[in-house]
Amino acid sequence: MTAYRRLLIPFLAVGTLAGCAKPVAPPPPPAPQLPPDTVRIVDTVRVESEADRGLTQRVTALQLQLLEKDAVLADLREQLDAAIREVVRSMARLQTLATRAEAASAMAEAEVAVQQLETRTGGRTAAEYAQAKRLLDMSSGEFNRQNYGGSVYLANQAKGAAATARGRLAEAESDSLLPGEVRFTVPLRLQVSARSNVRDGPGTRYAVVFSLERGASVMGQSYVDQWLRVTDGQGRRGWIFYNLVTGVR
Repeated sequence: MTAYRRLLIPFLAVGTLAGCAKPVAPPPPPAPQLPPDTVRIVDTVRVESEADRGLTQRVTALQLQLLEKDAVLADLREQLDAAIREVVRSMARLQTLATRAEAASAMAEAEVAVQQLETRTGGRTAAEYAQAKRLLDMSSGEFNRQNYGGSVYLANQAKGAAATARGRLAEAESDSLLPGEVRFTVPLRLQVSARSNVRDGPGTRYAVVFSLERGASVMGQSYVDQWLRVTDGQGRRGWIFYNLVTGVR
């Protein structure tokens, strides 16, 4: 073998190996490096967004429920007004035994009650005052039509509405509840079933502050055990034993 061939063989071998080797792909570019808390921030935003959606849905549901309750209340108010008008018409047809003097007296009492409510509330119970005033105006209208029975009925309704408002106001003005005292969701219209003492606290050890005759109307505000906190038509407050009053239907 000549010296030329001996020099050529290594180059031929290198060329053969180069032709058989597969091409090598260039390495992929490095992935972008995120700040170490990026994933945590993204997850937090996602969770807060879901919480916001849930809160929005709940607020929407509550708004719809409020609209529903307002509609029910408006419907009940219309039914009540219709019932009152029917009672007044019936009294007009029956020519009840109420006299002009009795109607005038009932209207005067109702007017005093409504004026006291207006002075005391300072606009804080405008809706209740408006209801009492409307009933009083209706009473005056029936009086002018000589429907004295209807006038007395409406005047009593006006007094009842004013008493309810005064009861709510008295409860709102109370400093605090006694230990164990539970407030009623709404004031209860009650009637005294026998001559009763009203005391300064829930128990016989408390002093008697005033007395009520049988048939007197009171508003129940709250209770402790078997004692009720009540307010009478004159705004007086105290405690009466539960079995001395009955509910007004």
